[in-house]
Amino acid sequence: MSVEVRVPTLGESVTEATVATWFKKPGDTVAVDEMLCELETDKVTVEVPSPAAGVLGEIVAAEGETVGVDALLATLNEEGNAGPEEVAPRHHAEMLEEKPAAGAAATVNVMVPTLGESVTEATVATWFKAVGDSVAADEMLCELETDKVSVEVPAPAAGVLTAILAAEGATVAAGGKLAEMSAGAGAVAAAPAPAAAPAAPAGGKDIENAPSANKLMAEKGINPAAVSGSGKDGRIMKEDVLKAMTSAPAGTPAPVSAPRAPVAADDAAREERVKMTKLRQTIAKRLKESQNTAAMLTTYNEVDMTEVMALRNQYKDQFEKKHGVRLGFMSFFTKACVHALKEVPEVNAEIDGTDIVYKNYVHMGVAAGTPQGLVVPVIRDADSMSFAEIEKAIAEKGRRARDGKLSMAEMQGGTFTISNGGVYGSLMSSPILNPPQSGILGMHKIQDRPMAINGQVVIRPMMYLALSYDHRIVDGKGAVTFLVRVKEALEDPRRLLMDL
Repeated sequence: MSVEVRVPTLGESVTEATVATWFKKPGDTVAVDEMLCELETDKVTVEVPSPAAGVLGEIVAAEGETVGVDALLATLNEEGNAGPEEVAPRHHAEMLEEKPAAGAAATVNVMVPTLGESVTEATVATWFKAVGDSVAADEMLCELETDKVSVEVPAPAAGVLTAILAAEGATVAAGGKLAEMSAGAGAVAAAPAPAAAPAAPAGGKDIENAPSANKLMAEKGINPAAVSGSGKDGRIMKEDVLKAMTSAPAGTPAPVSAPRAPVAADDAAREERVKMTKLRQTIAKRLKESQNTAAMLTTYNEVDMTEVMALRNQYKDQFEKKHGVRLGFMSFFTKACVHALKEVPEVNAEIDGTDIVYKNYVHMGVAAGTPQGLVVPVIRDADSMSFAEIEKAIAEKGRRARDGKLSMAEMQGGTFTISNGGVYGSLMSSPILNPPQSGILGMHKIQDRPMAINGQVVIRPMMYLALSYDHRIVDGKGAVTFLVRVKEALEDPRRLLMDL
């Protein structure tokens, strides 16, 4: 009997993952709970165990594909099925109903994929194939449009398209049924596949190519004019780009996504190429967006940590005994930033089109390094929290970040961010903004340095502070004032109690 291997629940608010690695291949014998593949989300890595002992049949979702929760990953032929002569007649009949005879075609459903966070429906924009057409596995069948993105739907298996259940213009729900296919050795085309549509003539009407094709051409530096489109009205599909790449004249170097210095053969053998995780791709995209959007500038100052350290040493034992959490420096910095944001509200604001949105609350983002990458959980309404509440929230969010259990909601909505590079030994750096926020404070290593105090050279524990800000909304005067207020509050923590 065939058993389906499906995507497990990925965690709170996580709706899709990327197939990272298949540990088994079709035909391999597997034991129950033996690991079949590994999925990557933007938060955690998920292993998928075998639901039964048997032989791995077809792999439906190849490495690199994005899959939604409960999507079909593979099929498994379960062990322990007796031969026909050993099976009771009733059971034998049931097996014939459940499994088509050898060489027969199996019906495969084409479903609406996961459409993205908070997106529940889409419109069928274009069908690239007609009923009766033969299709290859992963060949694009149709394109859906949502209010956010276009989604391409690939064929789940090789075979023949037998029924289209949602015509162009129809609205479909996430997880709904789009079409049916006949897959397997017995699949026969109901009609000969139509000849490929001629490529759109140069200078003809504007035809939008498949998004995946545009992406691949951009990555590989391919001129669309050099690609013959086989889609509707000459539309260029991803397969057309791949075909153009493989049919390039001998000696023509393969295009690359970015210039890369030539690598000697012996050096190439010592290199390792690893696909970026979903989280790392998200981090890269967000940071580049920040650089491209904001007019980012950084201003620096330094703070004498003597008073904060003395206050912490004096009360840390009593604090931990009463509140059950250690008194760290982060609560002091959070309080100091909240104090400064009240005086310089533009650092706690964001730009929305031609409007400036001032936030009359502080949702403090606290950057945290994890084995998977940097995440920024948000401490909501930090401006109304006590030292103990802030320390508890930071400790709890830090644990959840390291365990990969943060939800998307816990990392959204921040109005300002604090990043502590000092825990890694950083003496000075320029933090990058977390858009759409307009400010981020960088903390650094506390280091003893000789300072001139009242005409005397004394050794003091000093920390460099850096404020990166969006110059479109925050002027230099406001940025410097903010940093000075943070410095004053930390050098005389009593100011925080007096709200000065």
